[in-house]
Amino acid sequence: MGDTRRATRGTGQPARAHRRGAVVAALMLSMALAALDATVVSTAVPQIVGDLGGFSVFSWLFSGYLLAVTVTLPVYGKLSDTFGRKPVLVAGASLFLLGSLLCALAWNMGALIAFRVVQGLGGGALQGTVQTLAADLYPLEERPKIQAKLSTVWAVSAVAGPGLGGVLAAYADWRWIFLVNLPVGAAALWLIVRHLHEPHRKPGQEGQPRARVDWAGALAVFACGGALLTALVQGGVAWPWWSAPSLALFGAGLALAGLVVAVERRAAEPIIPGWVWRRRTIAAVNLALGALGLLMVAPTVFLPTYAQAVLGLAPVTAGFVLSVWTLSWPLSAALSQHVYRRIGFRDTALLGIGAATLILLAFPLLPFPGRAWQPTALMLLLGAALGLFQLPLIVGVQSTVGWSERGTTTASVLFCRQTGQTVGATLFGAVANGVLAARLGGAGDLDALARDLGAGAAPEATRRAVADAVHAVYLGAACAAALAFVVLLTLAPRRFPVRTE
Repeated sequence: MGDTRRATRGTGQPARAHRRGAVVAALMLSMALAALDATVVSTAVPQIVGDLGGFSVFSWLFSGYLLAVTVTLPVYGKLSDTFGRKPVLVAGASLFLLGSLLCALAWNMGALIAFRVVQGLGGGALQGTVQTLAADLYPLEERPKIQAKLSTVWAVSAVAGPGLGGVLAAYADWRWIFLVNLPVGAAALWLIVRHLHEPHRKPGQEGQPRARVDWAGALAVFACGGALLTALVQGGVAWPWWSAPSLALFGAGLALAGLVVAVERRAAEPIIPGWVWRRRTIAAVNLALGALGLLMVAPTVFLPTYAQAVLGLAPVTAGFVLSVWTLSWPLSAALSQHVYRRIGFRDTALLGIGAATLILLAFPLLPFPGRAWQPTALMLLLGAALGLFQLPLIVGVQSTVGWSERGTTTASVLFCRQTGQTVGATLFGAVANGVLAARLGGAGDLDALARDLGAGAAPEATRRAVADAVHAVYLGAACAAALAFVVLLTLAPRRFPVRTE
């Protein structure tokens, strides 16, 4: 008997099929925009810097966007539970399009970074609200289909982003990277406005939160997250870890964290309610997906460097080695429903993350220099394992809450995953640099090495050092996967408390 036995079967009406299809199309377009803009700028940096200058601060083109997305997720989740998904999604999409237009009109690097933050403020609404609406639109038995579609869109867009950015920068102008968002986003916005009709819910009735916005809590969460994530992103890059800026940011972040707790305890409708962490199921899923964000850094950040420096592959081929998991991940996610209907959400996720742990442990056992098919095969298997892990947890945790709590729950899950990726980039970057420093006598800047290494042109000692560094990162990722396994095994209930629909 699986977790889904207590859920009732959805009975969609044919008259609503076209409307729901239009809304799903809008959700997929919105998801593509949010995923593309996290990576599309990367290959256009030389053209942007050549036009605007500001090489010393260009990393904030990525950091500013991701920070804004991450710290606004809890805020938008609560707002969608209070006022509905449609107004939050419309406001977020409008803000994202405004940011895109301003980015295309930027006159210097400072302005472009500021407008990327505006984009990120809208992107946070797109990410969280799209995932929540997917659960609203489909009953439990049909959610794997829409989640698999969204996973496919996210994976393909994230991988295609750098290539698209490079093509636009080379054959058009880098400003088109942002201008192409306008027609796509406008189409998504039109579909949402025209076809998304939510049932009216009166505040304070039937579990609907009262229309009170905890603006003090929202500002405190934004400030706290911004300070801590900035310290993690810039520490060891813009300034040393033990320097005054790092210590000041960490100190301010901890002080603001205390302020968040104090404000949220007094708020009538807190942005981050205490029940998110008091309920075993939600807390376990949050921690497990935080570990997922941590381990995903190993392949997404370090595997392309490994493929070029150690295997001697060209950049395009190296990108293919990474991209193969975008084939197996959505397919595995779509098929996971046949597993969790038999053994439950938790045990399916345990099966997936257990397999992922073994696959990550196998990476350091690859021979040196090895063949390209070896890491490719591991990535194909890793994508299948993580699809079996992530989707059952998201579908399962969304099914344990009602409409009035689903936005907050979904946002907390995405926030933990995003934070895990930020922490992972910092932690594993330090691990890789430490191994390189030990192997190469102090030359431990992985980014500099990645730029200098040609296709197999580096000395063997350097190639072995890079291999050792990436192997160490994969061992760390395996530890993160093992941590997720332990969290689910010890904290998550064997049967998720699924609510009837």
